[in-house]
Amino acid sequence: MHLAAMAACLAMLVAAPASHAATEKTPLAAYGGLPNIEQLEISPDGTKLAVVVTNQENRAIVVRGTAEDSKPERVLLFDNHKLRSVRWAGQDHLLITTSQVVETLRFEGPKREYLMAFDYNLVTGKQTKLMTKLPGTLSVVLGPPEVRIIDGAPYALVEGINVEDVQGRNSLFRINLETGFTSKIDIGGDVDTDDWQVGPDGTPMGQTLYNEKRQAWTLKVRDEADFNIVERATLPMGSRQIEGLGRDGRSVVVWVDDPANPDQTILREYRADGSKTDVPGSAAFEGLIFAPGDSRLIGGVRQAGDVAAYEFFDPRDQAAWQTVLKAFPGDQVALTSWSDDRRKVVVMVDSPMVGPAYALVDLNTKSARWLGDIYRGLHSDSVSEVRPVRYKAADGLEINGYLTLPKGRDPKNLPLIVFPHGGPEGRDVLGFDWQAQALASRGYAVLQPNFRGSEGYGRAFLEAGFGQWGKKMQTDLSDGVRDLAAQGIIDPKRVCIVGGSYGGYAALAGATIDTGVYRCAVSIAGPSDLKRFLDYTGSRYDGPNSALRYWLRFMGADGVRDPDLATLSPARLADRASIPILLIHGKDDTVVPYDQSQVMAAALKRAGRPVEIVTLDGEDHWLSRGATRLTMLTATVDFLEKHNPPD
Repeated sequence: MHLAAMAACLAMLVAAPASHAATEKTPLAAYGGLPNIEQLEISPDGTKLAVVVTNQENRAIVVRGTAEDSKPERVLLFDNHKLRSVRWAGQDHLLITTSQVVETLRFEGPKREYLMAFDYNLVTGKQTKLMTKLPGTLSVVLGPPEVRIIDGAPYALVEGINVEDVQGRNSLFRINLETGFTSKIDIGGDVDTDDWQVGPDGTPMGQTLYNEKRQAWTLKVRDEADFNIVERATLPMGSRQIEGLGRDGRSVVVWVDDPANPDQTILREYRADGSKTDVPGSAAFEGLIFAPGDSRLIGGVRQAGDVAAYEFFDPRDQAAWQTVLKAFPGDQVALTSWSDDRRKVVVMVDSPMVGPAYALVDLNTKSARWLGDIYRGLHSDSVSEVRPVRYKAADGLEINGYLTLPKGRDPKNLPLIVFPHGGPEGRDVLGFDWQAQALASRGYAVLQPNFRGSEGYGRAFLEAGFGQWGKKMQTDLSDGVRDLAAQGIIDPKRVCIVGGSYGGYAALAGATIDTGVYRCAVSIAGPSDLKRFLDYTGSRYDGPNSALRYWLRFMGADGVRDPDLATLSPARLADRASIPILLIHGKDDTVVPYDQSQVMAAALKRAGRPVEIVTLDGEDHWLSRGATRLTMLTATVDFLEKHNPPD
């Protein structure tokens, strides 16, 4: 890619969000391409910005000053690599995490998505791949590196894989970014170690261990001498991770069951001496806020109705955040990054009028300015209204969700697309969703129900989904259709279902299990044969594992050989399908393998049912590439317009 080609994208970094109107439909590429700017990070001293800029399939990290008239200082080209995270390490280094799907390294099993980390020295312009200098260590990382400044030098703290006796172990490494010197520092590590936490001085402070066969979880916190066991539990569904450092910087925080209320979890601080403290108000938190400088816990994010509310422990931080919010009345504001002194704040602003954009707030000067649109091809006619909806399921359970209404159309007798989320333990939120907005731009109302089993509504609501895969989790969707039809908002004869991952399964189940509701179905990377999917999940582990137990609990199955799995598998029920089905799947999907769509297509063809399949070469489960994202979106819209015309 030439720098001239990137210059068009750089112009977005100095422009206010677009507000002009348009008379023609917004091109699907404006929604379906990768965000034009994302992962915008401010430097520790607040003088520079690093941002991922995308121009079609070409990606770059651009570094520029925070002043309004600043020009790009560095441009690091990444072509079509998948950039997963960018973070500052001091003023002169950027730590960059990418990912790639490859066959397993030194181990048996299916291919996996591996993370790799790089250091970019802004002074020399040199880019260095991390984890390449130690024998017996794989050149991959298990997550984005942590950063600590030790004796004035920037260090990356990395969880990596050290191979001992033909077995990979989660090990902790420290890398001096000025010299490149790498050392293994996991004092007290174990074959079952699955998570680390480093203290403010860069030494190991906490670790968790999890034994899959025994379902045994252990939390250790280190004092000056050694690690001490501070908590044990039996956890069939997997390990509890350390979320970060506690409020005092000398403890670690972990989500635990609330002994006073079985319907919720709370955040607990653990110290090396065995003392523990529950963080006040944490039962309401859905996200956590850590200080940008010393990484201490300083607040949390909770849902206030349908919007996120930031709560800080220090009243001064809370007052500062209220000042930030006042700059964007009526918009949803999310914290993206901030300087170490917390006086310069980068936020993502989701406007119901023009969609999402980045802005910079300077609390010292009490000023705010736009940094650029996230999707530069959108304008005021491109973004449709999103309304919260609530309705009762057939058994009386209240279901929350969101309805996107096509702009310029009376909300009566509209064609509808039901668009369930993946997970299934996920949730949709109020705000801009590129897929929902794209479908609405073509004239469809779009319903995103947070069916039972979704997160964010308490444990009882989550557990109401256990054993209801393909059952009440499915009818929660069609109950939403019936509710909207009863209000006269949608035409019940013009409804299709589209979804990805678990939502893709729900689309197939809408064609084969909860039939008679939809005119067509689009499954994007959806599982179709549950036993085959569970066998694949099991093949990724050595023996019994929490991932398998997780899926079995949701499916309500007694093991992978439970005959009831066939009654919930659309591929085994293909002869029940009576509507057209479109299957879309990435060849590099490591979560739901590509053969799940192949199996479904073959079953439908044997049954003489209409089916189309679109293969996305080089694409993963998360639709990480712009070209294949657009291919998916275009194929979906073409299919819907053919089988459920919006007009």
